[in-house]
Amino acid sequence: MASSREVVLGRIRAALSDRPTAPEVPRDYDQTRALGDVIGLFAERAADYRALVRRVRWDDLPAEIESSLRARGATRLVAPADLPAVWRVPGVVWSLDAPAYPLPVRTLDRSDGVLTACAVAIAETGTIVLDAGEAQGRRVVTLVPDYHLCVVREDQVVGTVPEALASLEPTRPLTFISGPSATSDIELDRVEGVHGPRHLEVLIAG
Repeated sequence: MASSREVVLGRIRAALSDRPTAPEVPRDYDQTRALGDVIGLFAERAADYRALVRRVRWDDLPAEIESSLRARGATRLVAPADLPAVWRVPGVVWSLDAPAYPLPVRTLDRSDGVLTACAVAIAETGTIVLDAGEAQGRRVVTLVPDYHLCVVREDQVVGTVPEALASLEPTRPLTFISGPSATSDIELDRVEGVHGPRHLEVLIAG
């Protein structure tokens, strides 16, 4: 016996059976633009969204992570289990999250923040994209803590959104982050931290 869903979908298919197939949509829009210094542009645009952005040397990254955490007084951090060991600052209590042993939401909420890498960063929009890949973890790990420290490699910065999309796998859980989480009500009163961290810090390493 067919389910209600199958019945409804069957009726829709029957109603559309005499309609022409969808036309081919042209995709001839610009994929890239001459943006000059894309790393500098990304830093500028991300800062426009009220993110704290610093450019650091790759060899100095562990010390710079420690400096960021000390400045916030952060002593309890959440991180994906595959986060590089050299990024884990000594003296900080690290709670490592993995699909096989996910941290409870209470632990995420009580942490001082989360440290991750990213998949790609978009200069034109100042956006960081996570895809749950290496050193990024589950989506919830970066949505519950109030502070997100994200490491962006210089070679991960692209100019435009089409360039970023071309490098991503669309079936992965993609999260686009443009500054700290914020929203506005009907009177345009800005409220931060509703859908994710109120504080975003980005270290651009190269």
